[in-house]
Amino acid sequence: QVQLVESGGGLVQPGGSLRLACAASGIIFDSTVMGWYRQAPGKQREFVAVITTGGLTSYADSVKGRFTISRDNAKNTVYLQMNSLKPEDTAVYYCKSQTGGYWGQGTQVTVSS
Repeated sequence: QVQLVESGGGLVQPGGSLRLACAASGIIFDSTVMGWYRQAPGKQREFVAVITTGGLTSYADSVKGRFTISRDNAKNTVYLQMNSLKPEDTAVYYCKSQTGGYWGQGTQVTVSS
């Protein structure tokens, strides 16, 4: 059974930082491309970042230079370091195993003063 469990969300002030984590089980993690997506209220889910099995990364233009995706294959975990957060980053953040299309349950990130 595949499980993706996100953690690390919360309330942060503009300009602050958060680190999200997604722990995976039931997949061959080191052979799986992993991604982060987000969905703001009233909007469609959108791509945030992706990391390949070899560590290559790609980002949405809206987060480039502020967010960093990384992975620890020994821990079956993918991370999203989010810096210089803006109110428009407020959303539920989801991780996804690109192989198989499995989603986590999401973690809420709220950026507000």
